[in-house]
Amino acid sequence: MKKLVRSAFLLGVLLILGAGFVAGMGVSAAADAPPPPRTHTLRIAAAADLKFALDELLKDFRAKHPDARVEVTYGASGNFLAQLSQGAPFDVFLSADMSYPRKLVEQGLVAPDGVFPYAVGHLVLWVPRDSPLPVEKLGMKALLEPGVRHIAIANPQHAPYGRAAEAALKSQGLHDAVKDKLVLGENVAQTAQFAQSGAADVGIIALSLALAPAMKAQGRYWEVPTSAYPRMEQGGAILQKAKDPELARRFRDALLGPQSRPLLERYGFTAPGP
Repeated sequence: MKKLVRSAFLLGVLLILGAGFVAGMGVSAAADAPPPPRTHTLRIAAAADLKFALDELLKDFRAKHPDARVEVTYGASGNFLAQLSQGAPFDVFLSADMSYPRKLVEQGLVAPDGVFPYAVGHLVLWVPRDSPLPVEKLGMKALLEPGVRHIAIANPQHAPYGRAAEAALKSQGLHDAVKDKLVLGENVAQTAQFAQSGAADVGIIALSLALAPAMKAQGRYWEVPTSAYPRMEQGGAILQKAKDPELARRFRDALLGPQSRPLLERYGFTAPGP
């Protein structure tokens, strides 16, 4: 009889301990469970010159919208214009040329009041820090130096910074003299890579990229006078087919808000306007 009582007691203890262990497992599983799925997605097509500034800006935006998944694709604005005209699934377009979002308006692809200017971009001549080219002293005339064999610019066919670089060369009377030395990048970010890697002796690139940490540490630059090329007003658009228009508007407001302006200025962008 004592053995039966002892066995029943031990069984009860084991059941209680087992229940506690299972309960503990339940708490642990809940604590280690993956976060709930993000319910909102924002897909941004952005001009390549925005790479570093926008990546930094999005850190704060993502922190304030933890339920949102933000995806950014960087490239040449003209290529994005063609893709969006064919129905590419983006919610927001940030162009290096304000005229591109306006073209999308003409095609009926932009939400009402969806176009907005956000910055003015600037051109620079960039060379590696150990380059013998005295760009600070000679400016664009440094491109005529005998040691310059390759000059990187973005492709003017679809990259606004490439068109601006070409215009600057022509306005300074240098285009014919250097046209055979031009190496075309798919976009201005690739152009900067050509100069940074040594594939080109000098690059005509966006100031925003020259001020990025790696480029700034590794090179020197001379800012091309704004009078040498057409004003580079950059603008964005919220697309008509945006899956989450409210999230897109929140992003636009963050980009245009007072907290973003110092960041954009730190990367060489100036405020839009007259």
